[in-house]
Amino acid sequence: MSLELRHFRYFLAVADTLHFGQAAERLGMSQPPLSQQIRQLEQLLGAQLFVRSHRRVQLTEAGERLQQRTRSILQQIDAAVDEVQRVQRGEVGELHIGLTRATPLVPQIPQAIFGYRERYPHVRLQLREMNTLQQIDALLEKRLDVGIIRRRTLPQELVARTLFTDPLALVLHRAHPALRGRDPATAVLALAQFAHEPFVGFHRSVGAGIHDQMIALCAAAGFTPRIVQEAGEASTLISLAAAGLGAAILPASCDHIQVEGACFVALADRGAHSEVQLAWRAEGVTPLVRNFTALLIAGFGQSPG
Repeated sequence: MSLELRHFRYFLAVADTLHFGQAAERLGMSQPPLSQQIRQLEQLLGAQLFVRSHRRVQLTEAGERLQQRTRSILQQIDAAVDEVQRVQRGEVGELHIGLTRATPLVPQIPQAIFGYRERYPHVRLQLREMNTLQQIDALLEKRLDVGIIRRRTLPQELVARTLFTDPLALVLHRAHPALRGRDPATAVLALAQFAHEPFVGFHRSVGAGIHDQMIALCAAAGFTPRIVQEAGEASTLISLAAAGLGAAILPASCDHIQVEGACFVALADRGAHSEVQLAWRAEGVTPLVRNFTALLIAGFGQSPG
């Protein structure tokens, strides 16, 4: 026979009520087995815990000391059990999320992150701005838990779900000759007609997904873009286009960034779109990752399955 946690729960019920009948009722058991368990505890400890009489039950000095310690120990155990269960449900912990520079401009993403923080206030979110290639490396190295990336071929260790398709648009100065007599809001242009014009674009180190897609789109149109200026921010590229330094190819979602003199024009070219995906490691999916991915996927009207 050895000491078990139940012995201490039984003891504390009696110590708090100083009444075996009331303690048994609180514990949902009959009185004789409770009395037997208390006697076992006293035998195992080698100490008398209660002074019993027909009229009353009193704690001995040893019983009083055990009552104090037992209450503290059981509270700690209950807190530990609660914490473990919350971890299992994905309600506490730290989640590292990668974002490309343009994806936060899509309203569903900040809305989903805000909704996640409201639902799981005890999860600490660490948001890191990284390009797609950097996120893939960080996911493989376990420096990120989830990545919001531009679609590309992934290593087999990673899985991804497409969140949405973001059309790519041409950003031009409003007075560009290609727009003469045309409404930029309804115009559709082909990249081939810009084969001899200058372009502005992302540094590949900061916008690898869009940079590579721009090169691929231009190659499909039969030319290599002459990039005269590179930048790290979509707002900078839009400003450069507004200044007439060159055309930019950006996700249409960037049209939230209003710069006087610049306009977004639809592209007629096949493949002029960018898929934004949610990526994570295939093995060892944690409740934190499961909850976040399910919420974000649902935010785009998709089924998590």
